[in-house]
Amino acid sequence: MYTASWRDVVRGDLFGASPDRRDRPYRFVIRMCLVVFHLFRFRFDVRGGQHVPATGGAIICSNHVSFFDFTFLGLGAISQHRLVRFMAKSAVFGHWFAGPFMRAMKHIPVDRKAGAAAFESAVRALKDGEVVGVFPEATISRSFTVKDLKAGAARMAIDANVPIIPAAVWGGHRVATKGHKVQLRRGVPVMVFLGEPIVPEPGEKVQPLLRRTRAAMEALLEEAQAAYPDQPAGPDDRWWLPVHMDGTAPTPEEAAIADSARAAGHGPKAPKKSLLQRVTGLLRRR
Repeated sequence: MYTASWRDVVRGDLFGASPDRRDRPYRFVIRMCLVVFHLFRFRFDVRGGQHVPATGGAIICSNHVSFFDFTFLGLGAISQHRLVRFMAKSAVFGHWFAGPFMRAMKHIPVDRKAGAAAFESAVRALKDGEVVGVFPEATISRSFTVKDLKAGAARMAIDANVPIIPAAVWGGHRVATKGHKVQLRRGVPVMVFLGEPIVPEPGEKVQPLLRRTRAAMEALLEEAQAAYPDQPAGPDDRWWLPVHMDGTAPTPEEAAIADSARAAGHGPKAPKKSLLQRVTGLLRRR
């Protein structure tokens, strides 16, 4: 498995021989992520990076299990010297700290009440030769299985005439995911698997392409889970495994009911902590 080193952080050829000057902010953020990966000694198993095209537009469609999935998934494209423009909820772009970075990295804001603008921006980026990253489940899967996919990614692939690169990430949810406290542990293995491109066939409709994409994502996720080197430390540590792997995560049906309740405003709301409380909590866990 691969562990980021200081040499990786400062590598001059990390982004190719002549990277675009306009992407300096993005390259800086990636190097800072590599610093974090090194400090926490994440152990990466990245497979299938060669499936990302060296030039031209493509959509990376991945499952979603942790808050850091997009940082892990970007590693899959670095071997081809590609930067991924992720589609993310518009609220992130309004954040005082994250917002300027998101805009500088040319990520694509998604307003769920006005999704047409995000769709058009993504198609335009694809036609301009960009790699766009999409989590078509829309939200983190609390069951740690592949949820029903939104049709946007398949529609974009057909409209822009670009391939879909199916992907799976696994392991990052042990650090930070929905419904669980952040656990700042070192040495966590993280799997990043990318599959062969799925090219829209002439005249192919959205739903058949979506079904092909989901099947590929599920196969990659099963492969990543089977290859994962760690096992639960005990009965109380089985929360990060799905039910079909003898884990204690919610079933897909239970997760769907909970997601619907939260979307309707009926879910439990945790009290907001002050900045001092959050910092104190982090220090206590060190």
